[in-house]
Amino acid sequence: MAKPSSKAAAKPIFVLNGPNLNLLGQREPEIYGSTTLADIEKLVKARAKTLGLTVDCRQSNHEGELVDWIQEARGSAAGLILNAGAYSHTSIAIHDALATLDIPVVEVHISNVYKRESFRHHSTISSVATGVICGLGTIGYELALEAVKSKI
Repeated sequence: MAKPSSKAAAKPIFVLNGPNLNLLGQREPEIYGSTTLADIEKLVKARAKTLGLTVDCRQSNHEGELVDWIQEARGSAAGLILNAGAYSHTSIAIHDALATLDIPVVEVHISNVYKRESFRHHSTISSVATGVICGLGTIGYELALEAVKSKI
């Protein structure tokens, strides 16, 4: 993998999680498992450290706050990992904010959205993401970190 530039390495990777992901470990464990968002953040921080990266993990149930953070990433982040939750399927605002970025963006979904309800089969944000990881569980976040590192 390519070494990140010193400028990129100095900036964190933003890891943004959308609505209801604060309920991981409680919400639909048959789909999402028992891992909590705090558990995921610990895994991501540990993996980032081994890759020589830093992360800034955030979660919001509010679309506008996610848009604000994506806009903040324009100058403050080396890359972005986004699990927009249900907003993945509906948010033109998040799509438009992501389209302004010139950093790697990886869309992550814990579950395989293509094995679920048909309305989850389309993502409004995939077309502006560098890549998409879905259906691999929480390891998807760690794989997303590796992907971002390879692109910075």
